[in-house]
Amino acid sequence: MFGIVEIHIIVARLVKFTTEERRTIFWAVAMKRPNLKPRKWKLSMIAMLCRVTALFTVARHIFQTEGLIPLLRRGFAFLVGYFFQYAAYYLYEHTVRERNEAGFMPKIQNFTFKTISTNQQADELVAGGFELGSQITMMRRRLDRGAIAFCIFIERELAHIGWVALTEEAKELVDAFPYKVDFSNGEACTGGTWTHPKYRGNGLMVYGYFKRFQFLREKGIRVSRNVVAKSNIKSQMAHAKFGPKIRGEARYLKILWRRFWWEKPLTPASVHD
Repeated sequence: MFGIVEIHIIVARLVKFTTEERRTIFWAVAMKRPNLKPRKWKLSMIAMLCRVTALFTVARHIFQTEGLIPLLRRGFAFLVGYFFQYAAYYLYEHTVRERNEAGFMPKIQNFTFKTISTNQQADELVAGGFELGSQITMMRRRLDRGAIAFCIFIERELAHIGWVALTEEAKELVDAFPYKVDFSNGEACTGGTWTHPKYRGNGLMVYGYFKRFQFLREKGIRVSRNVVAKSNIKSQMAHAKFGPKIRGEARYLKILWRRFWWEKPLTPASVHD
């Protein structure tokens, strides 16, 4: 066990690392790569400190943007989620085709759209004054796996983000539910969609999906798959604008460390544009 003085020394030395070195230390543990041993420190303690810092960063961001009650509600759900989770989902299938951008523009006109595919691009945006807030920790993980972020900024503040995975490795962090995506046969998946609370209701999710599907079409992808919670009516309404097929439903159950996933095929039901 480390004493208080030793922990302070570790934190002090960690702060002196460059951003890239800190990222290497953290992911050496998170990705279970024991061959990476920066300065022979006990990486488990450093990783724990990094995770605690990340949690406090997320909590502070939620408190500042949404308030105390949402923070308490989400904090309780986060803790309960370690022991039990249950939810029902629809399995969506989108045919990627050419669409007119004018039909998917958000209500807010003064915005900046950015596609981010590397951590270097993310760092350059931050250096340029763009705020990524609580998304930055997960963003780095997903970018390292090859996922691609589609971001909408309003006055340099992150208003919306959504992700695309083109490989199974990227999908594990974009959407870990085990529905099948045939990446080798012109398919991709989307996930990780989030909109800042103060910008919700302005059509940012719809426009973000338009840009994701546009990107996939340019890459030659024919089909995009994802899941939407049956309770998430607003997300279902946004997806309906693209005329998807609901090819099935699924149920997810987690009890302690055990996870279960069941899928039930449905007769494909088109949702009209």
